[in-house]
Amino acid sequence: MTHHVSAWLDRLALWLPGTFENREQALADPTWYVGVRLWHRSVGVFGPGHLGIYAEQASAPTFAKIYRPRVFQISPTSDPDFPLAVAYFALRQPERWRGGGLDPAILEPLTLADLEPLPGCLLPMAVLAEDAGFRAQLPPDRRCCFQADGQLRQVSLGFEVRSGEFLSYDKGIDPDTGKPIWGAIMGPFRYRRVGD
Repeated sequence: MTHHVSAWLDRLALWLPGTFENREQALADPTWYVGVRLWHRSVGVFGPGHLGIYAEQASAPTFAKIYRPRVFQISPTSDPDFPLAVAYFALRQPERWRGGGLDPAILEPLTLADLEPLPGCLLPMAVLAEDAGFRAQLPPDRRCCFQADGQLRQVSLGFEVRSGEFLSYDKGIDPDTGKPIWGAIMGPFRYRRVGD
């Protein structure tokens, strides 16, 4: 692993974990953006040279109903344009880990055996100019699909991360029409870090 990639992973390990909210955005444009609290917690399931993040979120005003638990792995690649890649995983028993964002002790027993790779959910990650941050985006020809409630779900995944800020481009896609039906339809959800 090159020095640059190692340094980028170290930076992501500082910038990604934490508690994030999009409160300002939700107040400014409540028609399109609900207030969301997003938790990212480091998990060590992928070993040295890789960064693992457990993510879950909840909607305002109570932040009580936690949804979308998932794990993603950031790893080095041999592509100079996209030196990192992000792979997404589902949890085999999501209820067992729910609340791990608020209480990281819940995640301590998590292992690779608890994760299920999501086919097609691999995002190339680029380093933004002048080390301003990182951008990961699902290529337009790739479909990220998973089963939920007995139905096939499709999502378009993407995010940007910089110090203190996380932008989510995630959208749910109607598999029949290919049109977005939820999420960042009018632009990214803009989260600010509110806690480590």
